[in-house]
Amino acid sequence: MKRPTITDIAREAGVSKGAVSYALNGRPGVSEATRHRITAIARELGWAPSETARALSGGRAGAVGMVLDRPADVLGVEPVFLALLTGIQRELGPASLILQVAPDHAAELEVYRRWHGERRAGGVLLTGPRHDDDRIAELPRIGLPAVALGGPLGRPGVPSVRVDDAAAVGEVLGYLAALGHRRVAWITGPGVLVQTRVRAEAFAAVAGRLGLAGARTVHTDHSGEGGVAATRRLLAGSRPPTALLYDTDVLAVAGLTALRELGLAVPDDVSVVAWDDSALCRLVRPALTAVRRPVAEFGALAVSVLRDLMTGGDPGDACTSPPSLVTRGSTGPARPGP
Repeated sequence: MKRPTITDIAREAGVSKGAVSYALNGRPGVSEATRHRITAIARELGWAPSETARALSGGRAGAVGMVLDRPADVLGVEPVFLALLTGIQRELGPASLILQVAPDHAAELEVYRRWHGERRAGGVLLTGPRHDDDRIAELPRIGLPAVALGGPLGRPGVPSVRVDDAAAVGEVLGYLAALGHRRVAWITGPGVLVQTRVRAEAFAAVAGRLGLAGARTVHTDHSGEGGVAATRRLLAGSRPPTALLYDTDVLAVAGLTALRELGLAVPDDVSVVAWDDSALCRLVRPALTAVRRPVAEFGALAVSVLRDLMTGGDPGDACTSPPSLVTRGSTGPARPGP
């Protein structure tokens, strides 16, 4: 989809580009009749004025857009999101980051079309990529360079940036197995997300290799309420897990609260591991064992790959430095039992 330009408007109106600029910017130099004719043609062609302060020019990336699919109140309590933004802004430097929340993918695509038409963003960071994601096919048609935050996708034209979550899953389960845990449950996000599926597949494969017959995966949303509900369901069974692995720090803190309400001690009765180490993990008691991922590096790397794409490069998928497991007081030997 070719973005209409001042040259296109001038050709259609039979006037100079200077006259079009005068008319569209409300400056003197053209008659009112000509101004009305030019603005009408501009509307018909779908032209919109540029609102970005830094366009893609001289090899420098202009504004970068990111549409979020979670409510603002949820994002506000996720420390990992702030770390991601820190890395993104650090790599962008003086360039702009445009953030917007959209309720679904259809609304998100409309945002991208508007940004492209108004020249507000030179490229976008695609959040929460899914399998069979219609956004991945549509963004190249819109004309917006895009990099997916999570992968791998294996889709030409839309490179992805990821953390090696599969390796981290192996480290966590190996650590828990060494502590004697055989019944381990993973409380994770929606199964349609690429990131969730990568982790869940790695969890199943490593659990099978280690002989953890009682390992299981439970899907929920990323809210604290979802974490509490999933924890209660898992502990209500006849053979409850002795270790719980949570997909985010927020879920883990919520799960810790649920365990206390059930009268269970951490780690004596149940061990708890959080994904994405943060201040939350260090402030609760007991402090949470957590997977520390290079989230700020992840954001910076995504912008770097996007900049390469925006300036005519053909970058492939990229991976950050490896995550690491930080052990704290929330994990211990498995309790004796059948």
